Amino acid sequence: MFVIGNFLGALATLVDFALSAYMWVIIGRAIISWVNADPYNPIVRFLHEITEPALSRIRRLVPIFGGGLDLSPMILILALIFLRSFLVPTLQHLARSMG
Repeated sequence: MFVIGNFLGALATLVDFALSAYMWVIIGRAIISWVNADPYNPIVRFLHEITEPALSRIRRLVPIFGGGLDLSPMILILALIFLRSFLVPTLQHLARSMG
């Protein structure tokens, strides 16, 4: 049973890292949107391609406010923070209970 506990502990660590990294990618995308970045730059294209699927889903639900204020990155960051504070501790607790 300790093997499953170790697996869940490792999974919790990976999920925490992935959610944290994606949050920083979202922040990078938001910062790049404030400046006139070259849309053909490979980094800009990567940030756009990796974040646009999630952001476009949020934009369908939440309208863009007057003046072009897009709240979808902030909403996605809040969702990622929620997942990090709920999912990761839950997996860690399960890992400890099985270990």
